[in-house]
Amino acid sequence: MPKKAVIDAKAKRVEAVTEKFNNATSAIIINYRGLNVEEVTDLRKQLRDSNVAFNVIKNNIAVRASKEAGYEELGDLFKGPTAVAFSDEDPIAPAKILKNFADNTDAVELKGGILENKVASLDEIEEFASLPSREESISTLANILQAPVRKFAIAVKAVAEKDDGDAA
Repeated sequence: MPKKAVIDAKAKRVEAVTEKFNNATSAIIINYRGLNVEEVTDLRKQLRDSNVAFNVIKNNIAVRASKEAGYEELGDLFKGPTAVAFSDEDPIAPAKILKNFADNTDAVELKGGILENKVASLDEIEEFASLPSREESISTLANILQAPVRKFAIAVKAVAEKDDGDAA
């Protein structure tokens, strides 16, 4: 029978992972079998640069934590070498980074996860990954809103230049 200290340590770990699931706007689960140290380091750097936490979690702890967080459907995804990318800020960032990494590396396989606090299928995650980032969306919106003002300014300038030409 396991010692009480071991059981308490596991319970604390389950509680910590449950909190990560509860606080995350998205959590993407991957199989990382076959990644070498250099690739893992590169992946972790890309995720860290986007404020995404990347954790390798024991499967039994992940199953219990996801169940306690209300994501029982994720339990089947925790088989084999599994890691989870948690994002508290940008729900698209982990999906984009991991999808891009998986496309360029045979060793990474996306399994599923949660997006905006709902369990998402692999297809939904890949669709989400194809969306523009928040910054790209804001930039596009700003350009769209500036276009009419820009055209009006060009028209006013053309009229003013025409009037100056007529006066000369």
